[in-house]
This record gives sequence, C-alpha cells and structure tokens, in this order.
Amino acid sequence: MPDPAASTAPAAQLHADQIAYWNGIGGAQWVARQAHTDAMLAPVANLAIDRLAPPPNASVLDIGCGCGATTLMLAARLPEGRVTGVDVSAPMLTVARGRGAGIGNLAWLCADAATHPFPAGGWDLAFSRFGVMFFGDPVAGFANLRRALRPGGRLLFACWRKLAENPWMGVPLAAALPHLPPLPETGPEEPGPFAFADPERVRRILTDAGWRAPTITPGDVMLDLAGGQGLEAAVESATRMGAAARALRDQPETVREAAREAIHAALARHATADGRVALAGAVWLVASEAPAA
Repeated sequence: MPDPAASTAPAAQLHADQIAYWNGIGGAQWVARQAHTDAMLAPVANLAIDRLAPPPNASVLDIGCGCGATTLMLAARLPEGRVTGVDVSAPMLTVARGRGAGIGNLAWLCADAATHPFPAGGWDLAFSRFGVMFFGDPVAGFANLRRALRPGGRLLFACWRKLAENPWMGVPLAAALPHLPPLPETGPEEPGPFAFADPERVRRILTDAGWRAPTITPGDVMLDLAGGQGLEAAVESATRMGAAARALRDQPETVREAAREAIHAALARHATADGRVALAGAVWLVASEAPAA
C-alpha cells in the first residue's frame, strides 16, 4: 500500500508517482507476494463481490486489478458475462494474464483507469478492491469511470477505513515506531491506502464526479497475516506490505532489524496453534450508480 508522494505535490505529480511506484518497487513486491496477499485479502474480495452481486450476464470493469485475483473471481461468477481487468502495473498484469490464460470471458488492459479513453457505456458494472484510492485527481478519475459505464450502471468498491480501525496494519506499525525516526506527515487527501477513510470525502468526490449519492457501508473482516504459515510468515508479511513496511522503507538495516524484533513480539500475542496470526481489518463498501440517460 504505497504512499510515495509529498503532500505539497500537485495532482498530476501525485498520479505520476503512483504509476511509477506500481511499475517499480510496489508492483515487484506484490508480484513476489501474490499468493500470500491473495489469501490474506480474500475475505475482503468475497465481501465486496457478494455486495456487488453481479448478474451472470454482466460486463464488469475491474479497476486496479493487480495480479488478477478479483478479476478471476468475477469471471467465475459470470458464465454468460465478461470481465475486463485494468491496471497501470505492467509487472502485475503479466502475472494476471498468466493466471487467466484460457479463460474465455476475461480481458486485460494495461492502462490508467483514471484517464484511459474507455468506450462510452462499454460496461454494466465497475468494481475495485483497493484500486481507486491511488488516483491523483479522484474526481476526474471517477468521472472517467462513470463515462465507461452504461447509463444506470453500478459502481462498487472497497476501501480501507482509518488506521485506528485496522489493527492488521496498526499493530505492526505501533511496534515499529519506537525504533524509527519521526515519519513525514501524510496529507489527508493524498493517494494511498487511507485516502478514502473519510466517508464524507468519498461522497463529495463521487457526487462531484457525476455519480449518484453513494451508499457507504462498513465491512469488518479478520485478516490472517500468516496465511496459515505461522508467526515468521506474519512478520515477513508485515515488514513487506502495509503501513509498517512503508515506514521501514529506506531505513538502515540496524533500524529494520530492531523494528522487526518488535513486530515479532507484537504479533506473537495474536498467533494461534493452527499457524494463523489474524487481526481485524475494516473497510468501507461504497456503492453508487451512473445517472440514467
């Protein structure tokens, strides 16, 4: 969940930074940990796709599809429909294409969903699991997605609630912080994992982008940082992905090792005999519609 941009950067620079990140270190990290991350985030994917409830003949645009986990899940639910996965990350889409080889109702598009000239009215539904919080100019991005849907088409996306409601990220970060120098402040409206934590901001963005007033519903899940593989796997996950990993980026090895030991001790309190290290995750499920013609 990257957060590479400076708070004073203009929207265009924020957006360019995100594209560079997902084609660089961010994309490489997700590719390396694809199977583990898919398993950890599966509860969110299931919750969001169940809420979307796509008809079996629907056409769906999966925004920020990454390595293709949600796109494949959607394709399996649409025997008479089609799914297009779109992402800016060429490395992640290479993995997605390999995973989806031979599945006839899938298509992949390496493009920026915020600006790509999609065919007007080309899809019934737009879906995203954590792929829309990284738009540099979210109003323009969501307006572009609205034009891609037919009149009356539906949007459903999952985004994180605030850090304090997400112990799966907060617990490792709190353990690491005493070993770190002061972290730079992040602007509340910068692209990043918590960019849409404020539901009022989400409502404002969507209505300004021409969508109907959204319904925003809390969703609560348990996320297994270990993927059933035990405490060491959970520590590796926490130091490679998420808030603690961002804080540790570019720190010297002595700092990283001290923080890692602290994270190990913090997560050990949540480890169970079956190899799980499960902590709470909290999302918003945001639903809206494109106005009818």
